[in-house]
Amino acid sequence: MIEKAETKAILEEMIARYPALAGVRGNVEAAFETVKACFARGGRLYLCGNGGSSSDCEHIAGELIKSFKKKRPLEKTFAQNLSNMGDEGADMLRDLEGGLPAISLCGHPGLTSAFSNDKNPSLVFAQQLSVFGRAGDVLLTLSTSGNSRNCVYAAIAARAMGIKVVFLGGGNGGKLKEQADVSVVVPETETFKVQELHLPVYHALCAMLESEFFA
Repeated sequence: MIEKAETKAILEEMIARYPALAGVRGNVEAAFETVKACFARGGRLYLCGNGGSSSDCEHIAGELIKSFKKKRPLEKTFAQNLSNMGDEGADMLRDLEGGLPAISLCGHPGLTSAFSNDKNPSLVFAQQLSVFGRAGDVLLTLSTSGNSRNCVYAAIAARAMGIKVVFLGGGNGGKLKEQADVSVVVPETETFKVQELHLPVYHALCAMLESEFFA
C-alpha cells in the first residue's frame, strides 16, 4: 500500500492519462514496492530486453541513475568529501546528482559479442546477471510477447540466485509471466502497441521511485 501522497498521485495520474492501464494498477504498485524494497536494502536493479525493449531498458536506467523530475542531492558523506577536494571537487559537487543503481544488461558490446560468438547467445543476459547479481536484487525484464528466450533464461538465473523478477509484457504474458514474481501485462498484443503502453508504466515507476528516495 503506497503511503506517500506524492507517490500515489503519480500512479493515479498515469491511470487518468491512460485508462487502458486501469486493470494493471495493482500490478504496477506491486512492481514499485518490489523495486523500492530492493533499493532500500542497498540492492541493484538489472534490466534486459530486445529491440525496442532494449532501448527501453537503457531509457529506464537513465531515468533512475540521474535526476528525472526533481533535484537529487548527493549522499551527504560523498558530498562532504568532495567539498574538501579543492576546485575540482567543487566543480564536481555542482553537477553530480544522487541516483538509484540500475544496470542495463543490453549494453557491453564487447562482452556480449564475445560471449555470443563463443557460447549460446541466448544466455548473454543470464551470464551477466550471474556475475553482477546478488540475492535481494531485482531483475526487470521487458518482452512484448513474454517469450524472449534470452529474457526467460535471465529470469531463471535470477530465481536461482534469489533475485526477484519483475516482468513488463503484453498479450497473455507468455513464459515470462510464469517465471516472474510480479507481472505487469498491458492489454495489447501487437508489438508497437504493447511498447506504447510500456512507456507510461515505466515512467510512472521511475517517478514513483524518485519520489520515495529523494525528498
